[in-house]
Amino acid sequence: MTDAIAAIRETILAHPDIVLDDREVMARLLDAGQPDGGNIVDLRGVFVERLEGKLGQLEETHRSVLAAAYENIAGTNAIQRAVLSLLEPQDFAGFLSVLQDRLAPVLTVDEVHLVLEADGAAATALDQLQGVKALPKGSIATYFGDRDGDARKGILLRAVEIDGIVAPEITSEAVLRLDLGPGRRAAMLVFGAQDAGRFAPDQGTDLLAFFAGCFERIVRRWIE
Repeated sequence: MTDAIAAIRETILAHPDIVLDDREVMARLLDAGQPDGGNIVDLRGVFVERLEGKLGQLEETHRSVLAAAYENIAGTNAIQRAVLSLLEPQDFAGFLSVLQDRLAPVLTVDEVHLVLEADGAAATALDQLQGVKALPKGSIATYFGDRDGDARKGILLRAVEIDGIVAPEITSEAVLRLDLGPGRRAAMLVFGAQDAGRFAPDQGTDLLAFFAGCFERIVRRWIE
């Protein structure tokens, strides 16, 4: 065995993918193995196993892509149904009824709270409304962790950190900051879930951002 052939052999033994992943080389080897079989037939089996493995990986990737697509479609449909349900009420009482009773099942969450900043008598009046909670002025900025010089966060997805807004059994939440317009009170919408994995920081927020934009435009009709 010449030094060149020995070097090639050592390279193939050390890096078999060089051969297995090269279609032309594999085709030539398989053709060469047709007359008498031998070791080349074994190599054909390795090649088939490799192809089967890659096919399995492709199928798994395909299933994952389909699952993500179906999840996105389901999420989009849920957001659309939620927006339409909020557009139906003709008065504030009807709006609060939808907020309290219909929104959570549509969005597959366990609690929904509209939170508004208010003090004194205004806070007392808001706390008496179904599905509405009042917090002292400045509380929403604190809840979002606002800091001077930082961009204001519009949506938070996280484990529950502050008591008093959601029930004790709620373990994750989505918090949507609402813009009710110049001169109006600060507000946010809180979705609470008992499932700890329902909301997490690494999840997308595009659909929630769209919903927040729709919700704040709808609620401006009822709240100053």
